[in-house]
Amino acid sequence: MYGSLQHLTGVLIAQGETNGAAAQGDPLGMFAPLIIVFGIMYFLVMRPATKERKRHQEMLDALKRGDEVVTSSGILGRVTDIGDPFVTVEIARNVKIRVLRAQISKKYVEEKEGEETKAAKA
Repeated sequence: MYGSLQHLTGVLIAQGETNGAAAQGDPLGMFAPLIIVFGIMYFLVMRPATKERKRHQEMLDALKRGDEVVTSSGILGRVTDIGDPFVTVEIARNVKIRVLRAQISKKYVEEKEGEETKAAKA
């Protein structure tokens, strides 16, 4: 019995050495799944986020007096003054607030009934 146990141990060690040698052969094969996952993450997460940041920055650069905007907290108002870090927004008659320019989330464009029906037909 002792002899067969030694033989079994020897066979298992030999198999482990051949499997280990095969696994170390191709480093590109080991990193291929990681590269594929990174590529998928880039196209599904990072690239759209970069495009959205760029679009938001272009909107902020094109901001001018009289534009109706919505802040990130949901306040709707009209731009009355544009400074470097701040924008003054009038939210009611003679009620003005200063907001960070980056906190303006979008321009507010109210659709009229005629435009809604045209969009529905198209």
